Amino acid sequence: MAFLRFTKMGESQKLLHQLKYKNRPAIGLELGRIYGNLLKANGFKNYWDQITPVPLHPLKQKRRGYNQSEQFALGLGESMEIPVKLSIKRSFFTETQTKKTRIERIQNVADVFELEPNQNVENQRILLVDDVMTTGATLSTCANVLLQANSKLVDMAVIAAGKN
Repeated sequence: MAFLRFTKMGESQKLLHQLKYKNRPAIGLELGRIYGNLLKANGFKNYWDQITPVPLHPLKQKRRGYNQSEQFALGLGESMEIPVKLSIKRSFFTETQTKKTRIERIQNVADVFELEPNQNVENQRILLVDDVMTTGATLSTCANVLLQANSKLVDMAVIAAGKN
């Protein structure tokens, strides 16, 4: 599911640029609140047990000061009254995906994520969230980590998705 359609040079790109690169985490929170209210109004109240954001590598998060996907997750969780859990960790630093082909993106994130120690996702209905989906490589890799740990189901939501 995507809240917005990503368009180059469009409003969605401007919002995401502010969120990721201009120290505006409140944008993620507010977009999450708005989208969460829409989801609730359309039959998704109590649909998931937890919301899990796609993690940043600790070095990248330290540099940015926050994880934009986690901000979106926190807004969703607040409006939908669902706990946000950091169930996945990024074990390796990877290059940005922005200029990579679909195959390069898949290779770039293969074996990068793992379940956080002491996180039990067994039989959990999880909403996995990220900021942008282009090819789905990152989300698919994270979803597989959760499913291999016996999650009941993993749905995905993003702030914006490209037309592919």
